[in-house]
Amino acid sequence: MAVVRAGVVPASRSLFYCLIGLLVTTGVVGMFLAMFGVNRVITGFLVGAVAGVATGVALFVRDVVELTEPAIYARTPFRSNTVPWDRVVAGRFTLDEHGRWSLALDLNGGHHDELVLLSIPPVVRPVSGAYDMRKREQVTEIREMLRTKRIPITVLPEIAAALNEHWQIAPPTAH
Repeated sequence: MAVVRAGVVPASRSLFYCLIGLLVTTGVVGMFLAMFGVNRVITGFLVGAVAGVATGVALFVRDVVELTEPAIYARTPFRSNTVPWDRVVAGRFTLDEHGRWSLALDLNGGHHDELVLLSIPPVVRPVSGAYDMRKREQVTEIREMLRTKRIPITVLPEIAAALNEHWQIAPPTAH
């Protein structure tokens, strides 16, 4: 089975990545002003914006959870953590504190009690765009990986009903 990419970037880390991008932008603009003077301020802003956005995107892309056959890899730009499958007790698809649907793995041992794989707004209509399609694919891929690994998954009845009705994802069955 292929690698399944998931993961949720918390708001605090998102803010940190945006601040790093802003610092890169500011640094490049400052460098352009120092090297070329005020006459190149617009060029400095353009190059700085491109560099800042590229830095932010690189940080977000590196922040991922990968479910692979041998283990689960939780990566951020600054560290990596490997979670063996035997630490996964169960999966659950529930409401989080922000009213979003959260798909998480419950882990035993170690300092992490859970590993959030996905957080999506509630599904209220059929797939209507690329975002919905990608999230539907992720839910299906994660569910298939958990089924392969024989990890039980609990889904709230209202979430299971909405996924079945709008995205044609059948509720999980017992192993």
